[in-house]
Amino acid sequence: MTATTTAPVAAPEIRAAGHRPSARLRAWATRAPLLPALIFMIVVTQLPFVATLVISFFDWNALYPKARRFAGLDNYRQVLTDPDLRHSVGTTVLLTAAVVLASLALGLLLALLLDRRFRGRGVVRTLLIAPFLVVPVAAALLWKHVLYNPEYGLLNGLLHYVGGPQPDWVSSTPLLAVEAALVWQWTPFMMLILLAGLQSRDQQQIEAARVDGASDWQIFRHLTLPHLRRYLELGALLGSIYIVQNFDAVFTITSGGLGTANLPYTVYQTFYQAHENGLASAAGVLVVIGSIVIATFALRVVSSLFREEVSRA
Repeated sequence: MTATTTAPVAAPEIRAAGHRPSARLRAWATRAPLLPALIFMIVVTQLPFVATLVISFFDWNALYPKARRFAGLDNYRQVLTDPDLRHSVGTTVLLTAAVVLASLALGLLLALLLDRRFRGRGVVRTLLIAPFLVVPVAAALLWKHVLYNPEYGLLNGLLHYVGGPQPDWVSSTPLLAVEAALVWQWTPFMMLILLAGLQSRDQQQIEAARVDGASDWQIFRHLTLPHLRRYLELGALLGSIYIVQNFDAVFTITSGGLGTANLPYTVYQTFYQAHENGLASAAGVLVVIGSIVIATFALRVVSSLFREEVSRA
């Protein structure tokens, strides 16, 4: 009697267990929608990088394709010892440091302004974000012709109105001209990151400090600034990744002349004007490696921010 009653129950359980999909199959089913994007990313980004890496080991001038030969690490050695390339590396470091520091300082001031409540704050925020939404080439053309032009530029127009000199801004201060255009475009990016940090502060802690008699400067120095440290690091790292690779402003405003040629412009010049495919590929690989190193630190900062937010929640 017992055998006849338990047998019909056990059979459906066995059949259900047999038809249950495995954990590996369920994992592939959840990842399948991401496969087209992954394949597209590999084809668009990774395959060209592998081709660039292979070409960087060859002495390959496009004008003499039959003279191509394997050069090993000679291209990398030349990139690290060539005076022009080393100068472009120094220009890249100087340009990146100046733009990032100035953008962070201005972005912090604007974020502190927008963290306060006042009439028209939404309109002001939209206007301040607008420069970051402009196409980089269009922004560079705007600064070159609308602001810097010595004959009809806005800057010289204002100086003429007050009786000041009429300098040629691009010729007299070329690197500063490029830096100013980049600072104008990247300050809104820093402002958004720091504004997010300001709005994540513990308001009860700030109110307690005010009750204890702390001034605005003391609150900023001992509470706000330590809280913004991670956000400042994130802004500096992300800004460095993008500005190290900047090509549009240098190419549009100065065409790499007057000592403003950074490493991306030098890579372009080596590839399209000197036709040195191997040397340009080696320089490009070094730029990518440097960007990956900076991006690694940026990801660590982002992960630490996420951990802090989760622990706070």
